[in-house]
Amino acid sequence: QLQLVESGGGLVQAGGSLRLSCAASGSIRSINDMGWYRQAPGKQRELVARITSGGSTNYADSGKGRFTISRDNAKNTVYLQMNNLKPEDTAVYYCNADITPRPYYYTRNYWGQGTQVTVSS
Repeated sequence: QLQLVESGGGLVQAGGSLRLSCAASGSIRSINDMGWYRQAPGKQRELVARITSGGSTNYADSGKGRFTISRDNAKNTVYLQMNNLKPEDTAVYYCNADITPRPYYYTRNYWGQGTQVTVSS
């Protein structure tokens, strides 16, 4: 069963840092883009950052200069380093990836179960 498993969320004070991890497991042929999204209570899910298999990145304006996305292709893992966190960063953070599963050749989009990040003021 192919799945994305996030870790690293928690409670942190404003100005603090957290590092989220998301590992893809299962029978995987290849992984294309990977990314992080978040959803705050009463709001729509929004992009935080994405990274291509080659390492190109893009960020939402809210995280530019504070968040860094990276990946380890050998471990099928994507990370999100979040610094100088603000109360408005409080949300459930979801991992997302475009994965080609074995033995197939088509790409599907997968979501993790989410990890809570709470930033206190």
